[in-house]
Amino acid sequence: MLVFDSDFTRLYSVNTARPRAFVPTVTLLIFAAWGGLNIFAQQSAVKSQEISDIDGLPVLLKHLPDYKNVQASAVFSTDKPSLKAAIGDQPVLDSLEFPAGTESVSAVYPQGRLLIIEYTNPQSSTETDSRIQQYVGTHTNSGFIYRRIGNYNTFVFGPSDAAGASALLDQVKYEKTVQWLGEDPHILRRLERYMVTTSRDIMLSTVLVIVGGLAASVLAGIAAGLIFFRFRDQKRANRAAFSDAGGLTRLNLDGLSE
Repeated sequence: MLVFDSDFTRLYSVNTARPRAFVPTVTLLIFAAWGGLNIFAQQSAVKSQEISDIDGLPVLLKHLPDYKNVQASAVFSTDKPSLKAAIGDQPVLDSLEFPAGTESVSAVYPQGRLLIIEYTNPQSSTETDSRIQQYVGTHTNSGFIYRRIGNYNTFVFGPSDAAGASALLDQVKYEKTVQWLGEDPHILRRLERYMVTTSRDIMLSTVLVIVGGLAASVLAGIAAGLIFFRFRDQKRANRAAFSDAGGLTRLNLDGLSE
């Protein structure tokens, strides 16, 4: 027969209580970790892909002209709802696509509100440019000045004047370049394109030179002939008429005798 000591019973009861309290504790930790991951994911979703090492701000903000004086009104966004909230009611924004990785900044200037949208690849920027051009073509009074600069699609909303808005867009610079760390995989295609373009230019210039030379030669010959015959006519007109046949009838073959 087994006999349990009371101390063992208390020990057992204490030890069995710990697993019961441990389960809800682990559950709370799991939910807390899951919530933290969700918050981190949400925060990561609004962060820029390029952060300055100096101050931790998105690099695109620094591409605003005269950023130090307009940083109080500068707004950075990575989705269309936040962009529309910052810009206001602009129907042209409804025609824009905002895929993942797309970023935008806007700030208020005396010339109007500047908006810079940066896409991750030239194809998306080109497609957006086509949509905007179609919108401008169907809306005579669009209320903005637009220009594509590199992968930037830039706007000036509510411009005070077109010349000032264009001058503001001239200050926006697309300064990114792509460099291959190894051998360029498109070098053969570029060489082929270079050879075709160079051969075409050489053939075209050769034909133009030959045709131009022939045309110049013909014109020069015509001009020289006209000058020569004009000079001969004037020389003949100044000669005196004479007859060497003693008054007899003769053939005036050269047109100089009577």
